[in-house]
Amino acid sequence: MTDHTVTLTQAERTRVAANQRPKDAATMLIIDRTSARPKVLMGKRHASHKFMPGKYVFPGGRLDEGDRRMVATGALPQICEDRLLKRAVRPSIGKARALALAAIRETFEETGLLFGTDEFGAPETAPEGSWSDFAGHGIFPDLSALTFVARAITPPRRPKRFDTRFFTVDASALAKKIDGVTGPDSELTDLVWVDFEEAKALDLPTITKVIIQEVEARIETGFAPYLPVPFYWEKRGSFVREEL
Repeated sequence: MTDHTVTLTQAERTRVAANQRPKDAATMLIIDRTSARPKVLMGKRHASHKFMPGKYVFPGGRLDEGDRRMVATGALPQICEDRLLKRAVRPSIGKARALALAAIRETFEETGLLFGTDEFGAPETAPEGSWSDFAGHGIFPDLSALTFVARAITPPRRPKRFDTRFFTVDASALAKKIDGVTGPDSELTDLVWVDFEEAKALDLPTITKVIIQEVEARIETGFAPYLPVPFYWEKRGSFVREEL
C-alpha cells in the first residue's frame, strides 16, 4: 500500500516570500518498461540554480504561450482531459492540451528527446523558439502517447510556486534524440535511467519522491486509465491528498 504522507524538509517548510499565485507547469515521467523492473529518466539540476539546486527531477517547466498554438497529432485520452479540467482555474480543453504540449516541449529543451511521430513530415507552422526547433526535426508531437497521472501545487509563500501537472510517456514513443543537450553548463547536468527504488534513493525534492511512489503503485496495479489521479496541495499548513 502506498504511504500518502508528505513530510517536507526544513528548507521546504520555510515561508519567507510574499505569497503569489502558482504558475501553470507540466513535467514528464519517461518510463522504460523493456526490462523486468521499469525505469524512469531523472535529470540533475545545475548546482547554481536558486530553485532546487543539485536535485534530481523530471524534465519540466512553465506553460508557455506557444504551447497553446503548437500543432499536434493525436489527442489526449478523454479521461485524462476530463481530469485536467477538474479543480482548474478557467478550465478549457485548449489549456489541458497546452499543458500536455508543455511537458513534451520542456522534455525536448532539457533532454533533447522528441516524443511524437515522423509519419506526417515536419509541421508546416510552429511558434517561434523551441517549438520551431522541434518542428525542424520533422516531428509532430503526439498527445495520445501521454497519460496524466498527478498534480501538485507548491505551498504558499515559497520563493517560486507552480501548479504542476505530471504526465507519463513510454520510452517507446521516442521519435528522435538530439545529443549534447545536457552537460556541465546546462539546466540539467546529468541524465540517469533508474528503477523506482534507485530513484527514491537520489537527492529528490519531497514531492518528486511522492509522485514516484504514486506512479510505481499505479504501474503495479496495472496502470489502468480509470485509476484515480492524486492532487497534492497545502491546506492549513499541511499537505492534503485529493483524487481527481
